[in-house]
Order: sequence, then structure tokens, then C-alpha cells
Amino acid sequence: MNILFLTITHITDLNASGIYTDLMREFRDQGHEVYIVSPIERKYKSPTFLKKEDGIILLKVKTFNLQKTNFIEKGIGTLAIEYQFSSSIKKYFPDVDFDLVLYSTPPITFTKVIRNIKKRYQAQSYLLLKDIFPQNAVDIGLLRKGGLLHRFFRSKERKLYEASDYIGCMSPANVEFVLKHNKSISPSKVEVCPNSVKMKMKSSLSDGEKKTIKKSYNIPSEATLFIYGGNLGKPQGLDFLLRVLESNNGKTDRFFLIIGSGTEFTKIKNRFDVNRPSNALLLSELPKEEYDKVVQTGDVGLIFLDPRFTIPNYPSRLLSYLEYKIPVLMATDTNTDIGKIAEKNGYGFWAESGNLEEFNSLLDKFCSDKKLITEMGEKGYAFLKDNYTVEKSYQIIMNHFENVI
Repeated sequence: MNILFLTITHITDLNASGIYTDLMREFRDQGHEVYIVSPIERKYKSPTFLKKEDGIILLKVKTFNLQKTNFIEKGIGTLAIEYQFSSSIKKYFPDVDFDLVLYSTPPITFTKVIRNIKKRYQAQSYLLLKDIFPQNAVDIGLLRKGGLLHRFFRSKERKLYEASDYIGCMSPANVEFVLKHNKSISPSKVEVCPNSVKMKMKSSLSDGEKKTIKKSYNIPSEATLFIYGGNLGKPQGLDFLLRVLESNNGKTDRFFLIIGSGTEFTKIKNRFDVNRPSNALLLSELPKEEYDKVVQTGDVGLIFLDPRFTIPNYPSRLLSYLEYKIPVLMATDTNTDIGKIAEKNGYGFWAESGNLEEFNSLLDKFCSDKKLITEMGEKGYAFLKDNYTVEKSYQIIMNHFENVI
């Protein structure tokens, strides 16, 4: 089959680990011809270009800035990308007959290009639903419910769902939410198809190597290391993270390492500069190889989400924690089911975001029981192997298209 994948993720290295690159390599390894269309934002000052790497063709389309930019430019770019992708596909792939088009959210503005591809090639379509917009923006106060922009993007969302033959959601709660709020969608086309990774034989760091890395960042070797790695933006509800750090400041049996970038980074840095916590460190983005090494030194992975969310979320950073056998401590809204799944399967604990007393009691539990950390880490790794591999995601998707030539 000729597989076309559309994403706003900035893909440059097709051999790099990631939920999309791993999945596309699985399609390639299963004998399919894979074509990826990905943006190259104007900040990179590069024209549209095409390259082939290890059997996958990557089309990088010049777009407006889409990531880590202001809300207005992101909105304009999100609307324009449909035309930019559509015209580039026609120009660079004029003789390719696509059998299946895969695409992820964000954005929700791919409907026209999806419909054109389906009509032109009689292709089938599968939506990897990673983001429920515009409701997520309403939840955290970026859009007014019932306002002009909300109604506009809600219409776009419905049309994208209608254009999709199948919709893969990240968790059972996501499936339930989509069906509850989109009555016209047949339940038969919505299923769980979670974030996934390609499991690799990774060499674990020795205790000596971990101590060396910790020493290089002035992290006490005996303290339980709680690590947060990922986006530092409004969806993460990081005011609660700051409350956690302040309430635990000075406790020598624990250390907090925060790594990432995003719209809230400056706010967090300012608080660090003022409060100067003795048991916490804030780092901006690290090169992936260095980040992976630092994550391996952690004892417990942290996940935070804004308590106002009515939509279920499933942060992809969970996978990197589980892959390195690190249990997870989560503070989220009550609609997100990531915590329930973690507790049910024994690889993490959950507290409602904002419940400082409960969250701190879970920190204490980890700090007082190293054996618990090891046991939960092993359970998380086993759960990852059984549920979050690209082989499993591939099979979920292809179960619908086995008869497509």
C-alpha cells in the first residue's frame, strides 16, 4: 500500500525515536511505501523540499510558525496549512496513487486535503486523535465557549471526524468523550489506538554513570529524584508544580528536576530566581541524547495537567518514563484517565491537580520505599510492552484495511 501521513510535527530525522517516526518505520518495515508530509516553519528560513531517507519519502512544506509561537500566528498557520499541504502534495506526488491517508491532531483543519485525497485516489482514511480542539482551548480559557472562534473551530472539528473512516483515540475516556459530544459519529468507527513506541534494546546506565550525571548537575545522589520532562505550557497547569516545589523546599530526601520549554518557562524561571529552591533544578531543552541519559537517572516521572480540563488527555512523555522503568506520579483533572490506568496496573499514583496534601503524601510514599519504586518501574515496563508498542498500533490500524490493495 501507498501510505500518506500528514502531521504538524517538525520531523527532520526519520530514524529518531518518536510516536510518529516509530509508527511510520513500522509501516515501512511491513512492506508499505511511506510518504510523510511535515511542516518546516518559516522561522527555519527554508523553502519546501523533498528527501528520501531509508525507504521513506519526507516532504517538508514551508508554513507559518505553528509551534511555540503566539496564539494569533498559530491560528493563522493552522488555517493556512491545509492549502499549503494540499498544493504541495499535488506538486511533489503527481504520480502516486495513495491507498491510505493517516493524519494526527492537531490540527483539525485537514478536512479538505483529506477529502481531496480520498476522492482522487479512492483512498481510505484514519485519524490519530491526539488533541481534542477547540474544547481544550475553552477549558483553559483561551477560547470563549459559544464564541465566534469556538463555533468556527467546532465546525471544523465535526467535519474532520465526518471525513475520517476511522478514529483512533488515546484512551477509553477519549473514546467516550468523542462519542458523547459527537452524536452523528458511529461508535463502530471510533476505537482506542494509543501513543506507542518501538521497543529497543537500550543499554541501561550503570549506577556509577548515574552518579556521574547527577554530580554534573549538582543533584544529591542519595535523594529520590523526581523528574519532569516535556512541554512547559498552559495545558500543564504548572502553578500546581510551583506549589509542590515551594511546599517541599528544603527537604533533603527528595530532589526535583524540571526539563523543558514552552510558554510558561519564563514564569517558572522567575519563580526559581526569586525562591532559589535548594532541592530543585530547572533546565531548558536538552539535546535528545543528553535528555535520555538524564531521564534514566530519575526515580519517579512527573506528569501535570491543568485541573480545568473537561477533555481526557494522555501526555506522550509517559512512554519515555515507562521505557526506562520509571514509575509515574500524576496530578491531573478528574476526566483524564491516565492516572486510573496507572494505578490499576501498578505503575503509578494519581492525585487531583490542586490537592497538595494528597500529592505530597504520594511523594513521601516514594521517598520512603525504594523497593516500591523498583517494583512499579518493572510493572510499567511490562505494561508498555503489552500495550504501547508500534506493532500493536500498526495492527489496530491495519485490521480495517487488510483487503486494501
